Amino acid sequence: MITNQDNKQDSNAGVVASVRGSVVDIRFDERLPPIHSLLRAGEQQQIQIEVLAQRDAHHVRGIALTPTQGLARGMVVTDTGGPLMAPVGKGLMSRMFDVFGNTIDREGELFNVQWRSVHRAPPSLARRSTNAEIFETGIKVIDVLLPLERGGKAGLFGGAGVGKTVLLTEMIHNMIGHQQGVSIFCGIGERCREGEELYREMKQAGVLPNMVMIFGQMNEPPGSRFRVGHAALTMAEYFRDDEHRDVLLLVDNIFRFIQAGMEVSGLMGQMPSRLGYQPTIGTELSQLEERIANTDTGAITSIQAVYVPADDFTDPAAVHTFSHLSASIVLSRKRASEGLFPAIDPLQSSSKMATPGIVGERHYRLAQEIRRTLAQYAELKDIIAMLGLEQLSAEDRRVVGRARRLERFLTQPFFTTEQFTGLTGKLVSLEQSLNGCDRILKDEFEHYPESALYMIGAVDEAKQTASDDSPPDIAAVAEAKHVTDNDET
Repeated sequence: MITNQDNKQDSNAGVVASVRGSVVDIRFDERLPPIHSLLRAGEQQQIQIEVLAQRDAHHVRGIALTPTQGLARGMVVTDTGGPLMAPVGKGLMSRMFDVFGNTIDREGELFNVQWRSVHRAPPSLARRSTNAEIFETGIKVIDVLLPLERGGKAGLFGGAGVGKTVLLTEMIHNMIGHQQGVSIFCGIGERCREGEELYREMKQAGVLPNMVMIFGQMNEPPGSRFRVGHAALTMAEYFRDDEHRDVLLLVDNIFRFIQAGMEVSGLMGQMPSRLGYQPTIGTELSQLEERIANTDTGAITSIQAVYVPADDFTDPAAVHTFSHLSASIVLSRKRASEGLFPAIDPLQSSSKMATPGIVGERHYRLAQEIRRTLAQYAELKDIIAMLGLEQLSAEDRRVVGRARRLERFLTQPFFTTEQFTGLTGKLVSLEQSLNGCDRILKDEFEHYPESALYMIGAVDEAKQTASDDSPPDIAAVAEAKHVTDNDET
């Protein structure tokens, strides 16, 4: 069912001049359609082509957004008279779409929607909000060390299999639970299995009524994958500007958007730049990212998964994406292998919001102390590996103990992984997270086993975990430690 545009009465028709895979050249004798115009061909008008270049006075070159089987030279092509359109309106809620606005969830017809162009200008500087507000996620390591910005863009960087999609799914679960906004999930070039699983999980969790999903899947042509992000942003802008609601836009995966652009660029015959990427990579990414903004009517907060090829953060795709983000969350394969989930590397990750003027003096001081402790532990790891923990000074041993307890406290059981881990998910407030880190840094849990702090919510749960494990008498341990310290001095 393709109903996203009405044909103009003075329809402009052309004929196919050549077909090379997804690239189609079309001859128009009367007038050339503008760039970004959508053309249709085929017996049932099922083949859709977007104009990307005007080659001369009578020829345009377009990229097919659908498979081109059955397309041949001499076939008639109809100009729709406008660009690719996306549906907007209240009828989007709880539905799943493809790039053309067709529903793919088998839930029947789409009602109460209107259609808008996917090519829209970003909001002007005069409309943008200048207030810096924190966006709480309920995930300890993010809220304490990498606070997200309301109306900002956060990137989840990581290679394959380190937990990007799981972290995104957990954020959807946590956000919808305590915000009045809308969540839009945009799957760019991802596996259809992930989309089906996400839809089912969100339905079971009861959060689907506040969600919209749009997918350009891995098996679709590059033109389709390249435009699905623009379609998702058109939907997000409707909720922000017309309904004045806050929007959480989750993109999985922004690297696939760049990759689709690279494929389109290659098909169009453009000279590749460094590492085979398209020469227009910066422009294309900016056109998408600049539309994500905090305005006087509402905010679009975006969390974007970014696949890092071969874990190489100097790759042009990663470098260009970094420049747009207010927070960079780097997932570490080493931490994942140690079972420290979420596998966020606190020393490589950063946030522009972590300043005293925005998060407050206490939060900033604690975050800096945590980073310092973890950095000292990272420096001591080589000595420990060669000589053993016993060769460190008493103060260095205390630093190692604090760092290892902090690492374990910053792990967290997720709601979306309960069926795999058997652990009940935990949502932890910012105040609980800060208090827990503060008490660990003050050595309050020095005599508790490190395992007592692993995969818990608030820090007081460690006492319950420790009592369940029946540790030795803590008072006796403290007394023995005191005697040992006196002997050393």
